Amino acid sequence: MPDYAPQELATQLKSGLLSFPVTHFTQDLEFDEAAYREHLSWLSGHPVAGLFAAGGTGEGFSLTATEIDRVVRVAVDEVNGRVPVVAPATGGTATAVEQARAAEAAGADGLLLMPPYLTEAGQEGLVEHVSAVCAATGLGVIVYSRANAVLNDRSVAALAERNETLVGFKDGVGDIENLTRIYAAVGDRLAYIGGLPTAETFALPLLQLGVSTYSSAIFNFVPQYALDFYADVRAQNRDAVYRRIREFVIPYLDIRDRMKGYAVSIIKAGLTAVGRPAGPVRPPLQNLKDGELAELTALINKIS
Repeated sequence: MPDYAPQELATQLKSGLLSFPVTHFTQDLEFDEAAYREHLSWLSGHPVAGLFAAGGTGEGFSLTATEIDRVVRVAVDEVNGRVPVVAPATGGTATAVEQARAAEAAGADGLLLMPPYLTEAGQEGLVEHVSAVCAATGLGVIVYSRANAVLNDRSVAALAERNETLVGFKDGVGDIENLTRIYAAVGDRLAYIGGLPTAETFALPLLQLGVSTYSSAIFNFVPQYALDFYADVRAQNRDAVYRRIREFVIPYLDIRDRMKGYAVSIIKAGLTAVGRPAGPVRPPLQNLKDGELAELTALINKIS
């Protein structure tokens, strides 16, 4: 049985910053369990509201189903109840259902339902897809709205009414009108999570739309800075937030935006910069170049 019932999970996730750890690889791109455990132990010692294993920052898209199951089980074992562990459900409906059941068997506390791979779909089909995963287990489900699976307000309202275990909506688009419509339709029935790349950039304006938390990738390598940034957002301290955006986030984005996929690669580079290497990224992602790593290291040193 999970440590958190679905609504308990939603309440917990809304209460603080969310951690999306990288997945550690050896130089030959195999899962490095020992290094991953050490990383999770370090991260879970900080006051976050949830840990999402094998998510986007964790290169879940590059992991086999067997590897995802192993990563989730290691996360559950290592964290040992200190924070809830949320596992991914990916791919088409049958695959997502299979992964959802595997996550429940592994002891995960919830599911992050990713968009179906590649296939475009209408709203009715997406509602059926999400509902099938919600029905597959008793775990709380957070649906990730982005790419080819952007849900509108009517679909979210229908899903919330139909599926008691749907407890969260993660936004990866940043469409203010759609978010406003969704919150107007279902209110606090769901937990709202910011899921745009480098979510800190959008955290303050989205707070006004009910998005009380977000997935912090930079928490992987500057955890205290990420927590302080989140505290400034929740306090609506505009001066402090924009000072941090100027001193770190914007120059960080300038490096990130040089290559597609760097939103993930730069996190592993950040860990190298702080002396906690997580290994390379798997193709088709590319590692930062040596000069870019040096720029990032200098930037981190300025805020450390």
